[in-house]
Amino acid sequence: SSKRGLLLRAFLMILLTECLSRPNALKKVSLQTCCPQKGRFITVEAIKDGQQEKAVLLGPEMEQQAWSCFRLVYQLIGSASLQVQRRVEKDSFDHVLWSSSSPSDSWLMVSIDLQNYSDPYKIVLEGRPGSSKDSSVSIFNVNISDKYCIECDFEESHLCGYTNQWNSNINWYVGRDTADNTTPSDGPGDSFRLKLFSELGHYMYVDSVYASSLQEVAKLVSPMTTVPMSGCLSFQYQQERVGSHLFQLYSRDQAGQYQELWRADGSGGNSADWGAETQMVFEVSFNSVKGGHVLLDDISFSPELCSAESANCDFELDLCQYTQNKLKDSEMWKRVSVRPNIYREGDHTTGTGSFLLANSHFTLQTGYVSRLYGPQLPGDQKYCLKFFYLLRGFHQNSQALAVYLYDGERAKQNEIWTQSEKTQNIWIQVELNLQSEKNTQVVFISICNSFGNCGPVGLDDISVNLGNCELPLGKITITNELFDYTHNTQIHADWVLTRGSTPTSYTGPKGDHTTGTGHYLYIEASLMLPGHNARLLSMLLRGSKGAQCLKFFYHMYGLGTGQLSVLLRSQPEGRDRLLWVRRGEQGISWFKASVNYQYDHQHQIVFEATRGSSIRSDIAIDDITFQKGPCKGVSCALLYIIYINNIPIILCYN
Repeated sequence: SSKRGLLLRAFLMILLTECLSRPNALKKVSLQTCCPQKGRFITVEAIKDGQQEKAVLLGPEMEQQAWSCFRLVYQLIGSASLQVQRRVEKDSFDHVLWSSSSPSDSWLMVSIDLQNYSDPYKIVLEGRPGSSKDSSVSIFNVNISDKYCIECDFEESHLCGYTNQWNSNINWYVGRDTADNTTPSDGPGDSFRLKLFSELGHYMYVDSVYASSLQEVAKLVSPMTTVPMSGCLSFQYQQERVGSHLFQLYSRDQAGQYQELWRADGSGGNSADWGAETQMVFEVSFNSVKGGHVLLDDISFSPELCSAESANCDFELDLCQYTQNKLKDSEMWKRVSVRPNIYREGDHTTGTGSFLLANSHFTLQTGYVSRLYGPQLPGDQKYCLKFFYLLRGFHQNSQALAVYLYDGERAKQNEIWTQSEKTQNIWIQVELNLQSEKNTQVVFISICNSFGNCGPVGLDDISVNLGNCELPLGKITITNELFDYTHNTQIHADWVLTRGSTPTSYTGPKGDHTTGTGHYLYIEASLMLPGHNARLLSMLLRGSKGAQCLKFFYHMYGLGTGQLSVLLRSQPEGRDRLLWVRRGEQGISWFKASVNYQYDHQHQIVFEATRGSSIRSDIAIDDITFQKGPCKGVSCALLYIIYINNIPIILCYN
């Protein structure tokens, strides 16, 4: 008996209970649709002495790259409380994702968005039964799916946490398609069948036949979002008697404030931007009992823009969805690919690809305007526009490039930015926050007034994203702080942090790769002897059973350029292993490197630059990125598997 009491105090009586074998449990909780005829749930009950103990369930370790949704079916009785936490091994505390202490007389579902965390973690469920008599915490179902929590195809009985806001007359119901097309009790019936879907299944519907008065409203409410989100919410729907009802989508915050996002009459867009603790409300209002019906299915979410015509383009293959004036002689922007040399840069994307060029020798004439139109962007949204431009040649041009917002409905354009930087032959980044009440287009304009004021201008890597501009996550941009990177003090020289051009002529970059005006790291060859090197060590990196991707940009320009190597330094063995290498002058541009490798244990990445035969041997690096999974679009020219103390390392040479 004492041993059993000790177990009760240690584990707070976590029980596995069969629904049908415990009729008393059915009296305590209302299982309804959440509990099948036969099933199990776990519970934590208050112990007799009323101590404030807690019970903890620890999930398996998770390594994820994509966004996912954690769903939990639970019930709280009395003074009980429940928390969902995220535990990271290197952190000294757990991060609370969600908590509740509100009792209920039925099973409830909570949906929690799990973002693309970079560190492995575990989900922790912490239940506290409280001190009051008969208090308990019960958990029926735990599920993790690789979707956003607001996404749903309505095939599961829990409906992804979507709920109908009850109305005495009209409500949302679950409909079903069948092969024989006879479903009068499961949906609007044969004449109302939903024909948008390629597979038979379930959907949600609301029908005016149940309306008894004017302005009857049915509301389908999504689960509450737990983190801020912005992107494209898409769904499929079908209407009958369109003019007799109104179908709208709202966001509703925790205070109950509504904001219209979309309506079926075609106004507005599907792009949305909302904070945490927000719900989506699909609302249908009928004017009469003959108001028809609305069917809804396949709700999905993407962090990208809603428009199928993407506004992002690197011009590697074509102009994407960017267009020029229809008149042939006005198409002054040309897609070009040049071999970098001492006088001209390559493209910004890779250093060897394509970009757009205005006022080139292909179109060198005076008194014209080059216009490049982007795809249409939905109105009433905030956008971040980013692009890179390059001034070439020896001509001064005060109107080399400007950006406008074009309102096609009113045929009006407003200038939002104009080029002022005079630095030539370096890619400069521009970031602009955009907002327009109406649908709009971004227009890039270059003006050529005369031969003496008409220098060529390049344009590359245009991107448009929802929300205001901010530094992307997971990317290490070299700034005036070196993060966790350290120098190897036993080597001949150090990497130098700088901006702009290097002191020695005819070697080194003219600016960084990130923005053209920021920082980068380089070796100053004039302070080193031939063969001397400098090493930069990364922070300690955890091993992974899967492939990992290292990306960075490098600059190796100068007649006497030496060698740049990327090495893997492992704990089991003191010597380093070569992952990637380049020797000699590569060109005047920044070039992109992608390195695939796999290593099971803790390690460091080492960037080693070796000085060449002359002082014109500066080597620079910038924009270092580590990603889980293999590098996209990178194949291995040579693949080696080596063993260090019986630990395999996979090396990929390109």
